[in-house]
Amino acid sequence: MTSTLRRRPAQRRSLERVERMLDECAFLLDEIGYESLTTKEVARRAEVPIGTFYQFFPDKQGLVRALALRNLEAFLGRVTERIKERITAADLGHWTDLVDLAIDEFVAMKRTTPGFAVVDFGEILRAPGGPAIEGTNRMLDTALENNAIVADRLRAITVDLLDAPAGPAFDRAVLVTVEAADAVLKLAFRVDPDGDPDLIAECKRLAHGYLAAHLP
Repeated sequence: MTSTLRRRPAQRRSLERVERMLDECAFLLDEIGYESLTTKEVARRAEVPIGTFYQFFPDKQGLVRALALRNLEAFLGRVTERIKERITAADLGHWTDLVDLAIDEFVAMKRTTPGFAVVDFGEILRAPGGPAIEGTNRMLDTALENNAIVADRLRAITVDLLDAPAGPAFDRAVLVTVEAADAVLKLAFRVDPDGDPDLIAECKRLAHGYLAAHLP
């Protein structure tokens, strides 16, 4: 995966500065959107010199790329933790529970995580639910589309924790599911800024029906 930082923070103070810049970037995305976002304002809000900003990020696109990667890691961490909790409690009765859990975590982040309505896992939206800014479908890696990276990470979790069938057919099925779910969830947040509950339910139903042919 393409590196998102010019250099990695080695000291605690530097790490805290990077996190503050990412936090302020997220807040500003909600307040003014990507196109009005400036590196100068991010640095001012994070209380760091503009020179410090450019030590870590090449430009605002690099900053947003790092935020998208942080969002992805947070999402995958939350999904993994919840799956493990359900397994420990013997409360994961069917693979459809995993699908619902992942969709619910995504929706929760859309509703509560700063900046996530504009930039979730790389693609930059002009408004919640789209349309996307052209050319942002490969923000995380120039060789792969954002959804392909998300699908691969979710596939790895499924194979590792739920002993799902590994192989090209399952890889393709997870990618198709992620693409379809992404489209329906975008629609849900266009219809309702908080996510239309009926369309979210339809997203789950769609994923269940399609994956039923690939999972026991």
